[in-house]
Amino acid sequence: MAVDSGLSSPLGPPACEKDAKALQFIEEMTRNVDSVQERNLAEILRRNSETEYLKRFQLQGATDRDNFKAKIPVVTYEDIQPEIQRIANGDRSAIFSAHPVSEFLTSSGTSAGERKLMPTIQEELDRRQLLYSLLMPVMNLYVPGLDKGKGLYFLFVKAETKTPGGLLARPVLTSYYKSEHFKNRPYDPYNVYTSPNETILCADSFQSMYTQMLCGLIMREEVLRVGAVFASGLLRAIRFLQINWKQLVGDISSGTLNPKITDPSVRECMTKILKPNPELAEFITNQCSEENWEGIITRIWPNTKYLDVIVTGAMAQYIPTLEYYSAGLPMACTMYASSECYFGLNLKPMSKPSEVSYTIMPNMAYFEFLPHEPSAPAPSRDCPPRLVDLADVEVGKEYELVITTYSGLYRYRVGDILRVTGFYNKAPQFRFVRRKNVLLSIDSDKTDEAELQKGIENASILLREFNTSVVEYTSYADTKRIPGHYVIYWELLVKDPANSPTEEVLNQCCLAMEESLNSVYRQGRVADNSIGPLEIRVVKNGTFEELMDYAISRGASINQYKVPRCVSFTPIMELLDSRVVSKHFSPSLPHWTPERRR
Repeated sequence: MAVDSGLSSPLGPPACEKDAKALQFIEEMTRNVDSVQERNLAEILRRNSETEYLKRFQLQGATDRDNFKAKIPVVTYEDIQPEIQRIANGDRSAIFSAHPVSEFLTSSGTSAGERKLMPTIQEELDRRQLLYSLLMPVMNLYVPGLDKGKGLYFLFVKAETKTPGGLLARPVLTSYYKSEHFKNRPYDPYNVYTSPNETILCADSFQSMYTQMLCGLIMREEVLRVGAVFASGLLRAIRFLQINWKQLVGDISSGTLNPKITDPSVRECMTKILKPNPELAEFITNQCSEENWEGIITRIWPNTKYLDVIVTGAMAQYIPTLEYYSAGLPMACTMYASSECYFGLNLKPMSKPSEVSYTIMPNMAYFEFLPHEPSAPAPSRDCPPRLVDLADVEVGKEYELVITTYSGLYRYRVGDILRVTGFYNKAPQFRFVRRKNVLLSIDSDKTDEAELQKGIENASILLREFNTSVVEYTSYADTKRIPGHYVIYWELLVKDPANSPTEEVLNQCCLAMEESLNSVYRQGRVADNSIGPLEIRVVKNGTFEELMDYAISRGASINQYKVPRCVSFTPIMELLDSRVVSKHFSPSLPHWTPERRR
């Protein structure tokens, strides 16, 4: 029940005293946005004033905005990669940060085909933990009684490596799950999971998924919310259940764990949870043996109040499938974060996916915004970009996010395009529009036009002996099946029909494309099973001319028309699919091993 109204928040009556303090903190931060930002910047510059990077630009100890903006350049990852590589190779001098770099967080954005390395410091875990601590107090305003049950979350650790200098390099969530902040988190009745830590921390994706699903089935009536980080991850869990429910039912019926689960710590924790339950086994059999899986989430977990998944940006493509499996449950996008920095939270978490806006918390970093105007000329050294402060953005305008962090990123372009939708107190609220330049994404992979073009070129080499070339191409991310996969439409010029490329060669072209894509994509294919085999669909000659005719009939200029390298508009998809003459799939997995950080 809600606590005394004397502790009430403008957001709503808090569920408990702890929530009241969290909501009060949100109020203080959002009312004092500009002063908090000014304080952040001064603190970051003061503590790092003796670093090599800030000395290079002769800031000379200044901590004010004017000097900072006049002297410190706006940068991309490529600009600072040499310094990052020095740290990775073992240089322990104060390059970016006066505090020692504790590890690298690997970004799912890529640089030259590899994950980016983001330096971080130990105290960032406290800052991330603070943002996590605000999520449930906000959610409790909208969904009462979440302390009366558990959350079924499918959470996973991913591959980690060490740099030549001995620092760990791993995804930000893997860093968090392996931290003491997560493993020894204090008990909170509003934040109890069905999955024991041992199942989340198991590095084998099959064993981890199997035992997390098994726990969720055993505790089915206690589950009040179902989630994963991304929508794609939750759908992968449903697909896993479709494939493995008979083995899971066998374990539940007999009370003995599948011998495929070999991790000793997982087996040990499961012995405390798994007991023979023939009645539950029969119920799950009845549900899963039906051909129709519509509403399967609410059928198996009947007390589920919402799904907790990110369905903004590229994940929006999964919304119809999630609605099908959940019988239309609300989808809560609670938080906005990246490897570089955690940004903010959704103060209206039960809003429709199309209306999700995130409130940037001004204490997390120093934020600036580069107006995003595609038609405007690109900034140059003579005409550097003019950035806007957090408190000064305008409703309806789009911006690229630029951050300065306690870990030592200065005026760093994150690559996210955001649209301002309004304000909470004085804190702007943003809708995530898209990643800059990203064409294709299924899970945490991000493929841009240059990478797709490189893949096409490499695959085309296999066509040369057949005197065949790719005339035109486009692509889309097919998420109708789980896991989703990339589809590439090719129009070919076959100069000698008697010697046209064989089925086997075109299948090999699919694999050649996959080998050309970045390590995040290949990890999704090989280790995470989150991406299916790449598909090439060969279309009839003249198809792309028809595509241009269609675009012009809808008002496109014939002089400025460019073939779109990625498509999603239904009539265009229908046109392309109606012209397909053959379909081809990658015949095997591309090469992938955990990256060596040279």
